[in-house]
Amino acid sequence: MTTPVTEPGLRLTVLVGESDNWHHRPVYTEIVHRAHAAGLSGASVFRGIEGFGASSMIHTQRLLSLSEDLPVAVVIVDTEAAVRAFLPQITELADGCSVTLDACEIVRRDSSRAREGGTDPGIRGEQR
Repeated sequence: MTTPVTEPGLRLTVLVGESDNWHHRPVYTEIVHRAHAAGLSGASVFRGIEGFGASSMIHTQRLLSLSEDLPVAVVIVDTEAAVRAFLPQITELADGCSVTLDACEIVRRDSSRAREGGTDPGIRGEQR
């Protein structure tokens, strides 16, 4: 078994409320569409089951609470340069939301292409 080839990357996480909107569209949807248009390698949205933010109000999916504003995390992983170039596009969307950056390693699926300096389709381009 060969050791996977990795490269440094940056993970961008934006924590928003499910009911947060930008021009009548959910903020998380707007972030995903902007990331796609910017050519980033991918974006995923995760719905939380419980949480609280700056308001200190706890939002939960438990039946008695019937919250419609559950926490949502948008996660984007790409090269540091690509993520940092994208940051200004979400500044206006993330007003009052938590935005974090974490260093990470991107694992290449095709180690031969990574060694040759080629672009891996799993990192940039169409998802399989």
